[in-house]
Amino acid sequence: MIAIVDYGMGNLRSVTNAFAHLGAAIAVTRERSVIAQAQALVLPGVGAFGKCVENLKRFDLFDFLKEEIVSGKPYLGICLGLQMLFESSEEAPGVAGMGLVKGRVVKFKGSLKVPHMGWNRVTQSMDRMDRMDRADRMDRADRPTKESCGSGIFTGIRQGDFFYFVHSYYPEPAEDLTASTTDYGVSFVSSIEKGNLFACQFHPEKSQKVGLSLLQNFINVCA
Repeated sequence: MIAIVDYGMGNLRSVTNAFAHLGAAIAVTRERSVIAQAQALVLPGVGAFGKCVENLKRFDLFDFLKEEIVSGKPYLGICLGLQMLFESSEEAPGVAGMGLVKGRVVKFKGSLKVPHMGWNRVTQSMDRMDRMDRADRMDRADRPTKESCGSGIFTGIRQGDFFYFVHSYYPEPAEDLTASTTDYGVSFVSSIEKGNLFACQFHPEKSQKVGLSLLQNFINVCA
């Protein structure tokens, strides 16, 4: 069972519908007991960094989710679910994120129109091939090849495929865990992978067929 964490923000309906369409066993919940029993976690979200931290703490989920992720449970973070993993965000000065990934979240600068909204290309990072912590949980026949650009989560997804974005802030990791980048006036990290976690700035649940392929890959990894 995959727990989709309900912390009072975000696009729960579209995420839930996407996983249900793929036949996944899911539970939309903020109950710690249900989350603890789940085989994997999904943290979606659209909104402000500070409010997200506030709500997670209000529901007594902030530290609990950190513990669940550190324990090795597969985790998919979408948009705010990506940003929450970092140490801080320019959107909420003085508010600490989970700090599971070193780095910060910054705002698009200059004359760029924000939010960055719509379809954009995702360029997968080829050098992830040699640093796949997830590979030891996969049969050799199922391990990703260079065609899948080094990440099991991108299996069957072509280099440069388009995904849907809605955001004004993006992550700046201080450690080398980039799974993909995207250009929007500046080249920014659009997804990261670190051990049991994968998180993306784009919205796979809004990205039609290619997004469903990524969610199916996450389901496969969980299995």
